[in-house]
Amino acid sequence: MVLCYSEKHLVLLRDGRTLIGILRSIDQFANLVLHQTVERIHVGKKFGDIPRGIFVVRGENVVLLGEVDLDKECDQILQRVSIEEILEEQRIEQQAKQEAERRKLQTVKERGLSIPKADTLDDF
Repeated sequence: MVLCYSEKHLVLLRDGRTLIGILRSIDQFANLVLHQTVERIHVGKKFGDIPRGIFVVRGENVVLLGEVDLDKECDQILQRVSIEEILEEQRIEQQAKQEAERRKLQTVKERGLSIPKADTLDDF
């Protein structure tokens, strides 16, 4: 694989975050150094970019690395919003997911079933 060190790259992390920045370094373990990095947050059809500067990513956290086509980046279906607005949208979405999970667990419990907690699954 030939990487251009002056082009923008998109990195998808294991925790679900998306980073976009100029790739400055990569090693055999996929450890990355990104310059002029932004963290892009998507919620529905909206997105916001949070400036992060220089970002070092440990290779075990990299799920996907790809070059960004700057010509196609302008042809967006998504609406760019401010940092404050996207963070508020993200908070509302996370609360809705937590509430849905709570209702699901309550329904399962009412039916006499139990779901082991995620941290206890490794014990089996």
